[in-house]
Amino acid sequence: MNDAEAEAPADPVPRTRIEDFLVDYAHAIDDGDLRAWPDFFTEDGVYQIISRENFEAGLPMGILSCEGRGMMADRVSALEQANIFEAHTYCHILGPPRISEESPELYGARTNFNVVRTMQDGGSEMFAVGRYLDIIVVADGRPLLRERRVVLESRRVDILLVYPL
Repeated sequence: MNDAEAEAPADPVPRTRIEDFLVDYAHAIDDGDLRAWPDFFTEDGVYQIISRENFEAGLPMGILSCEGRGMMADRVSALEQANIFEAHTYCHILGPPRISEESPELYGARTNFNVVRTMQDGGSEMFAVGRYLDIIVVADGRPLLRERRVVLESRRVDILLVYPL
């Protein structure tokens, strides 16, 4: 999708629902409600974290990739039961999304983000900076992510990338 060619949705209701949906996604992660994370996606939804360098070069290899809610739910279960990592929290800072209507039920969105991570000892740092590139379907008035590409500005990624961004 090219931002210059894309048109904003004429109807403000889908735009408002999509904007609220994008904020709800970030809040769920920030609030530690990781079990809700897969529910933001379609059953066959795709989630990928990729460096800007690889994305712009058309290289498909990402840092993390999940295909389908089942794979996402497995990732959450592993976080809760098997993985060992230092406790921390995220705080997303989202820019306003650029939303384009592809059809009455299909939208594209680009949202720039910063994620601040706070560790158990209280120290905070800028953890991730980038943009979400989303394909969103609206079914029965409810937005869902068909695809979320998390394009990180840096190819340098902290190994403590355990929670979804």
